[in-house]
Amino acid sequence: MKVLHKGTQAYNNAKEIIPGGTQLLSKRPEMFLPNGWPVYYERAKGITIIDLDGNSFKDFSIGGVGSTVLGYADPYVNDAVKEVIKKGSMSTLNAPEEIELAKRLISIHPWSDMARFCRSGGEAMAIAVRIARAYTGKSKVAFCGYHGWHDWYLSANISKSEALDGHLLPGLEPNGVPRQLVGLTYPFAYNDVSGLHKIITEHGNDLAAIILEPSRSELPNKTFLNNVKDAAESASAVLIFDEITSAFRLNTGGIHLTVNTSPDIAVFAKALGNGYPISAVIGKRKIMEAAQSTFISSTMWTERVGPTAAIAMIEKHKEQNIPQKLISTGSSIKKIWDSAAKENGLEINISGIDPLATLSFSGKYSIELMTLFTQEMLDRGFLSGKSFYAMGSHTEKDIIDYGIACKEVFKEIALALNSDLLSKKIRGPLAHSGFKRLI
Repeated sequence: MKVLHKGTQAYNNAKEIIPGGTQLLSKRPEMFLPNGWPVYYERAKGITIIDLDGNSFKDFSIGGVGSTVLGYADPYVNDAVKEVIKKGSMSTLNAPEEIELAKRLISIHPWSDMARFCRSGGEAMAIAVRIARAYTGKSKVAFCGYHGWHDWYLSANISKSEALDGHLLPGLEPNGVPRQLVGLTYPFAYNDVSGLHKIITEHGNDLAAIILEPSRSELPNKTFLNNVKDAAESASAVLIFDEITSAFRLNTGGIHLTVNTSPDIAVFAKALGNGYPISAVIGKRKIMEAAQSTFISSTMWTERVGPTAAIAMIEKHKEQNIPQKLISTGSSIKKIWDSAAKENGLEINISGIDPLATLSFSGKYSIELMTLFTQEMLDRGFLSGKSFYAMGSHTEKDIIDYGIACKEVFKEIALALNSDLLSKKIRGPLAHSGFKRLI
């Protein structure tokens, strides 16, 4: 394999002119393999990514941060997008595709009546919170999980700096968030109804919304979501399901359909456009109409490409039963990890629903072992780390090849660990485990 040069050089230049180096924390190379991750791509197709040096990698990592559920540059979605680009992606008038997309999402989720669209997950969550506050006339929010970068969410870390640490990314700084927002957001743990009840006891009269991911690293216990729904009703709060990551993995639509609990509002992004920017907020009519009593509006929410991509994605997703493929692929990857670890006496933890699988190494050298795993898999032509997001383009051969490489790497890891050569095997700094300011 060629030595990586251009990506690292470009990233070093980027850090001088782009704060943080990249637009998304999850795509920083420090999160995978500092000074070794390819960083930038020239082309992407299926699960194959070509970097700036011409190296080819099979993506068994985060799959466009979960946005490309079908695979990169899917021809069906691309063809639909190309057609509307030819006709004009923006004009003074509105794109009729947004009506069609609204109808499809409402049909998939019969509990809902109306939909609004924007272009990213974070802003969609901000819209959902605004609607809930406008509808209820209340301000406070109870939440579980990770819900983006906006002030309403990050303000939880103002009074207690580690409040968000258990909700995906530790170390998030609330600098720049007005301190006047302190006391408006209250976190509770997944599957912990008692924690939510405590919040309601203390703040129920002022609670505008209860927000959670219906599933991320695990499915809810049998009563959790229904108990949360009952709690929302008792507090006269809007129940919002953040389906930005979980949707279109186990079925065509929100994962709440699988666990059979409906919210008042559901939010979608990531997989919805298979890589094209589109997000959606759907909900019950009486609640969604509160959007007209406040100001929620943006020019680029009216462009045509996003809705068109979403319609095409939904069509292919359903017709080709993509969810079953994602489940099968993710299950195979989990089995590969488990088998490779047992063969080499390594202790690992495997979690997540099958299409969103997560791997971690046990013990005090967990970060070192994951860094080495990523390094050695990269040498074998695979982008791989602690997370695996299944895509419809992963083939049986891809999975077999990955399994062979994975077993080789786990053997090397075990040898390095048992012979005290771990630090010598790692060629650069260790991967970051949370938010860190770049120097």
